[in-house]
Amino acid sequence: MEKIFEKLNSSQSDAVRQSEGPVLILAGAGSGKTTTIVSRLAYLIESLGVPASNTLTLTFTNKAAKEMRNRAADMMTNQAYPPLLCTFHKFGLLFLKFNIHLLKRENNFVVIDTDDKKRIIKKINSEIPTPLIASEISRYKNSLLSPDDAYKQAEIFNYQQIAKVYEKYEAYLLENNLVDFDDLISLTYKLLEENPDLTKTISQKYQYIMVDEYQDTNELQLKLLQKLCVSHNNICVVGDDDQSIYGWRGANIRNIMEFHEDFIGTKVFKLEENYRSREPILKVANSLIEHNRSRLGKELKATRGSGDDVTVLNSSDENEEARKIALHIAKLQESGVSAKNIAVLYRVNVLSRSIEDSLNRAGISYKLVGGLRFYDRAEIKDLISYIRVITNFHDDFSFKRIVNKPKRGLGKASVDKIELAAHAGSTSIYEYIKKVPLAELETLVRQKNANTLKKFIKEIANVAKIVSKSTYEFIDVLDDTFHLKDIYKGHQDEHDKILNMDEFYGLFRDFIKNSPEASLDEFLNELTLQSEQDQVEGESIYMMSIHASKGLEFEHVFIIGLEEGFLPLVGEGSDLEEERRLGYVSFTRAKDTLTLSHVGSRFYKGRRSNLSKSRFFNEAGLCDGSLIVEKNTSFKKGDLVRHKIFGTGRVNGVSKSGREFKLHINFAGTKRDILASFVERL
Repeated sequence: MEKIFEKLNSSQSDAVRQSEGPVLILAGAGSGKTTTIVSRLAYLIESLGVPASNTLTLTFTNKAAKEMRNRAADMMTNQAYPPLLCTFHKFGLLFLKFNIHLLKRENNFVVIDTDDKKRIIKKINSEIPTPLIASEISRYKNSLLSPDDAYKQAEIFNYQQIAKVYEKYEAYLLENNLVDFDDLISLTYKLLEENPDLTKTISQKYQYIMVDEYQDTNELQLKLLQKLCVSHNNICVVGDDDQSIYGWRGANIRNIMEFHEDFIGTKVFKLEENYRSREPILKVANSLIEHNRSRLGKELKATRGSGDDVTVLNSSDENEEARKIALHIAKLQESGVSAKNIAVLYRVNVLSRSIEDSLNRAGISYKLVGGLRFYDRAEIKDLISYIRVITNFHDDFSFKRIVNKPKRGLGKASVDKIELAAHAGSTSIYEYIKKVPLAELETLVRQKNANTLKKFIKEIANVAKIVSKSTYEFIDVLDDTFHLKDIYKGHQDEHDKILNMDEFYGLFRDFIKNSPEASLDEFLNELTLQSEQDQVEGESIYMMSIHASKGLEFEHVFIIGLEEGFLPLVGEGSDLEEERRLGYVSFTRAKDTLTLSHVGSRFYKGRRSNLSKSRFFNEAGLCDGSLIVEKNTSFKKGDLVRHKIFGTGRVNGVSKSGREFKLHINFAGTKRDILASFVERL
């Protein structure tokens, strides 16, 4: 027992000892959340004698589950059967293996991954973008909507079509005894909902339930937890409402905000002692998050003492910003700081490009976490391949990459046949298609495809002629001729890919503006020098999005892009409070020093845009100026919402009303104007 409590502060100890009834542990960033939850598990088993098999601890990632299992095991002795500590989806998988027969299905089902899911959907319907259908099916399942329900809800033809695909998709899974990722939880809930005796048995088995990162749960996960607690109310959740940053993927912050309403008699414990960051860092983090209205309220207190003030970097553009940051990092490394203790964070992935370029020039090794290097992204490789073919018609490798981008109806087999024929004639694919008679080409591919290929060759030649006259106009001609942005139409990440392409276009124009006489070959050579990073032995600094940084910590953190429109993102559908939580998460990744950077202008969507400094500087107490008190809404036209009196309705419009937003809602024919704070999104 001494081993369990020896490293806990008084707040942590109190939370650990509260074994009965619903418990909410509000754990601020760096406050020892994992230590508290594993100590509580060890306390239940080692000190109170609760059988390990009667406990269930749920989290969100396999990595977190593994770390917690190892730490809990170190605190316990002679455990023949370790406690069940796993992700929500792993729990669902185990449950279905034992109980799916109640749905008249075999327990030798196979779980399909996202790629399998998309392939099945594409076979059913290739007209509607596959990512859109996949996303909607996931939403239906997490809302517990059957194909019939989805069809009845669909108000426009496109969504009626998606509902039909959903019906065929479900039939395919059933016929082939498959389940997808969403089924692991939705089918588990369905079984518990339809079998009260089973629900009671499972609830009695798991007498003590704990949930990590509770702010990241969605509505279905809450309903599942309520089923697991039908015979008792011993549920302990650990989380931080100030770190709820996954609303865009279904996480519902109301679960933690209203936990006391879902589980009556809740006892709340706040962990506010921060063991990670120096006092100046916590001061700006606390100041920023205090501006959120929807929060339970707590204040991080530094245990590591004072340190360097937060640094603000002002730069004219992204190139100056990147040079300054590379210089700062180089100085840190010269002073003996290990590369792995340095991180560069950003809200929008496209911002990484200029930093990557500067680090490459400075010979500083880096790793991109949760994303590809800018020049390694598929959409950028496609653009570079087009340029390579236009500068060298005989580059077969690049030609094969672009010949069906955008889609021209050519399969791999057709391209392979043409390549074999070209090689047999000792010529390049381009030259072969150009010179071979149409009738001969039609012996290898269909007539329509043969004509398409001939046209493609002419277009490449025409663009090459224009380039020889004006390099600056090349990008516009390239895009107008080949419609390259159409490649990603309907992709789930279409917006990000288009942003990256526009960033590349801006980079090209900037290069030509600075070197008017430069050729495409010189531009390609410059790219090669920038994108071929030497394999440096040892450590690298980390670059990642703020979302990817959650749960991590670094001695020295640089955050770029603190401008209105980047951090925070602003506009229709944006949620300023979630943006502020992202700022808070990014600040609290830093242990010793925090550097916040903003610029006067950036290349954005293919052109240079003047930018305003982020309101977060003011809110964090880092500069003077007028405070922007504007509450953005997370609601948008088309959202389904619920009102306590009027029931379910659909948002037809959003307008400003003082500091609030007014929603124009259709409640089954009755139209009302209601403030956003009086409804919840479904």
